[in-house]
Amino acid sequence: MKKIIYQLFAMMALTTVGCDSYIDITPKGAITVDSAAQYYELIAYPMRGYQPAAFAFLSDELWSKESNIIGYENISYNGINFTFNEQADRTIIPDNSLYENMYAYILRMNMVIDNIDGAEGSPEVKTLAKAEARTFRAFDHFLAVNTFAKAYTPETAAQDGGVCIMQHYDLEATPQKSTVAEVYDFIISELEESVPLLQAKPVNIYHPNRAYGYGLLAQVYLHHRDWAKAKEAAEKSLALNSTLIDYNSIAAYRRGILDNNYGNKYGDDRNPEVLSYMWNGSSGWTSESAHFVNYGMISPEMVNLFKQEKDDLRYTLFFMETGQPTTSFDRGSGADIWIETVTTTKFMYATVGMRTAEVYLILAEAEARLGNIARATELVNELRAHRLTSPTSHLSPLTSKEDMIRAIILERRKELLFGFHRFFDLKRLNTEPEYATTITRTFPIVTKTVPQKTYTLRPDSRLYIIPFPRSARDKNPNLTLNTDE
Repeated sequence: MKKIIYQLFAMMALTTVGCDSYIDITPKGAITVDSAAQYYELIAYPMRGYQPAAFAFLSDELWSKESNIIGYENISYNGINFTFNEQADRTIIPDNSLYENMYAYILRMNMVIDNIDGAEGSPEVKTLAKAEARTFRAFDHFLAVNTFAKAYTPETAAQDGGVCIMQHYDLEATPQKSTVAEVYDFIISELEESVPLLQAKPVNIYHPNRAYGYGLLAQVYLHHRDWAKAKEAAEKSLALNSTLIDYNSIAAYRRGILDNNYGNKYGDDRNPEVLSYMWNGSSGWTSESAHFVNYGMISPEMVNLFKQEKDDLRYTLFFMETGQPTTSFDRGSGADIWIETVTTTKFMYATVGMRTAEVYLILAEAEARLGNIARATELVNELRAHRLTSPTSHLSPLTSKEDMIRAIILERRKELLFGFHRFFDLKRLNTEPEYATTITRTFPIVTKTVPQKTYTLRPDSRLYIIPFPRSARDKNPNLTLNTDE
């Protein structure tokens, strides 16, 4: 077998050349990958980022500085999505790299899966590497199908256009697009076969652990409406890691009551709730900080939701209206922005990867969907006890399944800020009339030189399906749009 050779800069950019172009002579400044251990190392990628511009403002969660929107209503994703502009042609605006991010990571995993069996090394390392690579490959297919296609709906999924399933390392492939149902079948098969083979404690957090694998499987089952299977997978995940940080302790540290080193105890890769570190942004922790400046402003509606309960520490610890940089924030809009000084090094808030808190909420929703309202309430209250000050933390008992599910949806909004979470939740819940949301946004608020308008995003808006980028469509004519644009 030929040695696989990568230039270091090419590895960081997640780009490479065709399979036939690999050579056996190592160029200066390059490394060779010719052992199972080296392939295993390729799976961990701490700089795993996803550009959020294509979908960030298609929700009731985020807000923007007005000057970033005014004048861009037809020519940028931010402007189009913020004003819910269905008349704009999204197929001709400059592409962002979200699609490229997803399929570059899939390509990287396929490189491992396709080549590791021919490398020197133990069968155990090869088996583990393939299980980890298949888990991450499933994750990126899950992101892709929920971004660029309709939400899974049992009645139509077998006919709805999905995304391309990429199972092999082939830079020249022009695959046919699979249906939404076929993509979900692939994802579920990948995870069911791979997750049991993952380690409970891998060599570092950037390799997928078994708690993450079962949490991801629970998330997929939730979107697939397999409530019993979502419950089972979530329970397996929490049996491995059910850690929740008590935000009351962080608040006590900031008030000077405790001497513990909470100043950076949960920063960088030390947050015990995080099951997988992934980002909104180009890559890595620096970009994560930049993300909170550009897409870290919560809407006036979110601010009001937080303020309806006294001392929700998810708000009071991490958001402020005063003392923020005016370059990224409009004072007086009613929106609040993430406090930059608590980002990454002080407290790691993984915006795309999974946390134990999400698994609690997946399990709670699965229990509620199955009619187990008391158990669902217990799970939500366990999370809230770690997030709100004690006198106000417990959710009042609810008797209706629908009311319980709505309470969980609200808790998801407040717990799972940023990333894909609210965008995906709106898409899946909008297929159910009892949970569908029509979003209205009045804008601008501060700027007086532009007429104020109210914009509406219908539950069935085509904006919820992001078009494939032009560059990908040009390369693969089989990649037809899933919208009517």
